[in-house]
Formats: sequence, structure tokens, C-alpha cells
Amino acid sequence: MNIKSSQDQLRQVWQSTLRLRILLFLAVLTILYAFIAWRINTLVNAEPDRAIVEAKMHKTTTPVVDKSIVDKIRQLEDNSVDVRTLFNEARQNPFRE
Repeated sequence: MNIKSSQDQLRQVWQSTLRLRILLFLAVLTILYAFIAWRINTLVNAEPDRAIVEAKMHKTTTPVVDKSIVDKIRQLEDNSVDVRTLFNEARQNPFRE
């Protein structure tokens, strides 16, 4: 009898906490959404560290074109009218395909 009454009491407690479980679930869900919104807002407004930016800027190098290659391109440009026209068009509108 003692086990049966304990089971009945436990069942009643479990059923009575149904409303509390729903409220607890909604509270946890609300806290989770609030945390995600706060974290997104924090990350959107974050600025990169100046030292990291400067380090990345120093790592980038300007491309170096060999002088002989430049001379060869100029020589080819002088020899061919089509190449000269192509270079002039590219200078006039560099984004044209």
C-alpha cells in the first residue's frame, strides 16, 4: 500500500507541475533567444584590433613586374596595330569584357 500511495502522489505532483514545466520551457527559450540577439549585436559592432590590421597590412606586398617583361610588352605593342588597339581600349574602359 505504501508504494501504491507513493506512486499516486508522485503522479499528482508530476501532473501539477505540467504548467510549471511549460512556463520553465518558455522562460529558457526566451533567455536563449535574448542571449543570441545580444551576441549578434555584440559581434556586429565589433571592430578589429588595430595591431592585427597593421600586421596584415605589412604582410601584403605590391606585385613586382620584371623590367624585361615590360620592355617586351611595349615592343609587341609597337609592332602590332591590333595589340596597340587592344591596349588603348583597355585603358579607356578597363572593366569592359
